Amino acid sequence: MDLDDLRWLLTDDGQALLAEAVAVLRAGPATPDPLRVSASLRRRHPGTDPAHVAAALTQATLRRRAEAKLGEDARLLYFTPDGLEQATRRAVADHRAARLRAFEAISLVDLGCGIGGDLMAGARAGIVCAGVDLDPVRVEVARANLAALGLDGATVVADATTVDTSPFDVAFADPARRTARGRTFDVDDWTPPWSFVEGLLRRDACVKVAPGIPHDLVPEGVEAEWVSDHGEVKEAALWAGRLATTRRRATVIGDGGLATLTDEDDPGAPVRSLGAYLYEPDGAVVRAGLVTAVAAAHAGDGAGLLDPHIAYLTSDSATRTPFARGYEVLEELPYREKQLRAALRERGVGRLTIKKRGVDVVPEQLRKRLALQGDGEATLVMTRVAGEGTALLVRPL
Repeated sequence: MDLDDLRWLLTDDGQALLAEAVAVLRAGPATPDPLRVSASLRRRHPGTDPAHVAAALTQATLRRRAEAKLGEDARLLYFTPDGLEQATRRAVADHRAARLRAFEAISLVDLGCGIGGDLMAGARAGIVCAGVDLDPVRVEVARANLAALGLDGATVVADATTVDTSPFDVAFADPARRTARGRTFDVDDWTPPWSFVEGLLRRDACVKVAPGIPHDLVPEGVEAEWVSDHGEVKEAALWAGRLATTRRRATVIGDGGLATLTDEDDPGAPVRSLGAYLYEPDGAVVRAGLVTAVAAAHAGDGAGLLDPHIAYLTSDSATRTPFARGYEVLEELPYREKQLRAALRERGVGRLTIKKRGVDVVPEQLRKRLALQGDGEATLVMTRVAGEGTALLVRPL
């Protein structure tokens, strides 16, 4: 989609065609045939430029895909495929905007605003927002998205590295982590590059980065926050200046709201023998290196590490925590594959969920080799305890 196609979609005729494309997709199968849908739309609109039909169908498809990430707002918004992929989830963006409001931030400049996900969240929180991006299409999309939701904000085509951020309370950046070769894990390949990010982090700023960012790359005095949404780690964010309140933080978002844990909550925890319950810490907790903080919070239940090098916890009594998923340990099964297969078949297991940490096991391949055929369903945890491979039959709490 180019600028002309987008601007046409914003006209009355474009809006009518887009609404029809959305309706056709919603009335059809979960996986529609794009060629068939396109042909149907072109028959109904014989005088319409085929490029406009394609743009409407692409937007309808992207809106459908975006609902899981952006909720009902997606039905009103505009996207580019890569812009949607890089956009922040609604819940995560709203959390970030709420943190900024808690620090009484009044204005924000988004350096590389993409389709405007964080601009929309900031504007919803009452922050005066301005976005810049090198891509004219993304800038136009971000502008259209703010307008679609009735939100204030400005967007402009500009090189983020040349923008004077001093008039704004907070500078935000979400560097692109893709090159012509695909996704990159080299920070020097980011756009803008890591050298620009380091300079930005010398002021009140927030930078969205990949969850796999090494701890030793985070500059001194900068807070690294790992965020998960309903059990999936979505991003890390670096908070600088007065916005930094700790060294490492794990934030988990779920149906019950939001919970957060920091390195200040981590006095450490012992390694202990397997208890009646096993806990799998949330990915944000693991990435933040705060597994022992979860155990310490439940020391009264006898919680501790199952192994000093593996992110599983165990305890003698059941406990609830937003930072880990709990399992009742039913029994220990043989770890060797032949004996494990026999034990599972003896118990009538046919559908098996395999979870693993610290062992060289590919769950999909193991499940296929086990060739189970029973009627029962079970969860198997494969890990190491005291350096030895261990297989545990567990039941989710």
